[in-house]
Amino acid sequence: MSAVVHEGDRIAAATATRRRRRSGALTHAILLLGVLAVVFPIWIAVVGSTHDASTIGRGDVPLLPGAEAVENYATALTGGAGRFRSSPAALMLWNSAAMAVLIACGKISISLLSAYAVAFFSFPGRMLAFWTIFLTLMLPVEVRIIPTYQVIVDLDLFDSMAGLTVPLMASATATLLFRQFFLTVPDEVVEAAKIDGAGPLRFFRDILLPLSVTNIAALFVILFIYGWNQYLWPLLVVNDRSLETVVVGLTRMIGNGDAQNEWNVIMATAVLALLPPVAVVVVMQRWFVRGLTETEK
Repeated sequence: MSAVVHEGDRIAAATATRRRRRSGALTHAILLLGVLAVVFPIWIAVVGSTHDASTIGRGDVPLLPGAEAVENYATALTGGAGRFRSSPAALMLWNSAAMAVLIACGKISISLLSAYAVAFFSFPGRMLAFWTIFLTLMLPVEVRIIPTYQVIVDLDLFDSMAGLTVPLMASATATLLFRQFFLTVPDEVVEAAKIDGAGPLRFFRDILLPLSVTNIAALFVILFIYGWNQYLWPLLVVNDRSLETVVVGLTRMIGNGDAQNEWNVIMATAVLALLPPVAVVVVMQRWFVRGLTETEK
């Protein structure tokens, strides 16, 4: 009887193992399809950037790299492309990087200070100020674009890096996240800082900022990509080609109607435009994950 029971348990265990393996294989197959769906267009762009314009123009896009990579990327970096000759990709990448860094740093700085104020200071209208900030989540730049554009024109910030970045620096989301984190700081830490004679600025600099490093890193990655991908606002406030960003420049490379597009150079520029955000994510991946997953400091 005992042998029959053990044999039944062994069969049940083997059946459960086979089911887990089939379930795992199905899960991995679905994930692999998802990865291929994301990677394949990028691979086509990479391959297309290594062939000549005539190959791409015929619609004959091969799946293996060609021999024109160096020439195409050199042309994209130094000469641009398109019927109206876009700015060189090197200049556009620099403008996009400067814009993204300034927006990310500005958003984080303003959000840290505003969250610190509403979390640790008592003043009349404190919660009104917080909820006013929170309500701006319903007013992204696309909704308030006309009055924001008028303010930029009145302040003579048109065609400037300040005009590109300052209107995008306020962030209700980052303020909310920092406030929620600051509220988790134990009261004992605040009292100990007061006993040690730490003033508000010293408490903020020596205690809160070190505790917020992982949150700042995670938000920097998100906000850098947000700034890098901006299209509508740079399109409106910049006419100077020396301030053209790579997202706007890519659209201007593509001609309308019967215009002959230099798809090889356009694809090379698109690949170059992917590299800085990917580099930021890769370099700050550990901090990014910790900032999103850590709950205890």
